[in-house]
Amino acid sequence: MLMVDRIVELETMERAVGIKCVSVNEPYFQGHYPEYPILPGVLIIEGMAQVAGVAFADGEEVRGKLPLLAAVEKAKFRRPVVPGDQLRIETRVVKARRGIARIEGKATVDGVLVAEAELMFTIVDKDRV
Repeated sequence: MLMVDRIVELETMERAVGIKCVSVNEPYFQGHYPEYPILPGVLIIEGMAQVAGVAFADGEEVRGKLPLLAAVEKAKFRRPVVPGDQLRIETRVVKARRGIARIEGKATVDGVLVAEAELMFTIVDKDRV
């Protein structure tokens, strides 16, 4: 499930920014919640993870390997994200070495912080999965 429409900024092994245009036609809105559609927080985190993967996917240590989400820490959801919002997801690589990457993520709508989290990835050989 792709949770990012496009990457608008990229500095490999440093940071990446992605955009998600939230549409009422997304299948998860049918049940979350039928009368008041809200983007599930777990999908905001998934969007952060996808943008984070782009930020460090072409680094020398990661090339040819698979980054797997290992932990989510300090996740906070500040306000609901609803259809019609444009979610801007910013990630910054804090540390990436020895098969571990730590990423900070923030999501905003119209410049207002809606969610934030720290993500940790483990980087494994593709044949180990």
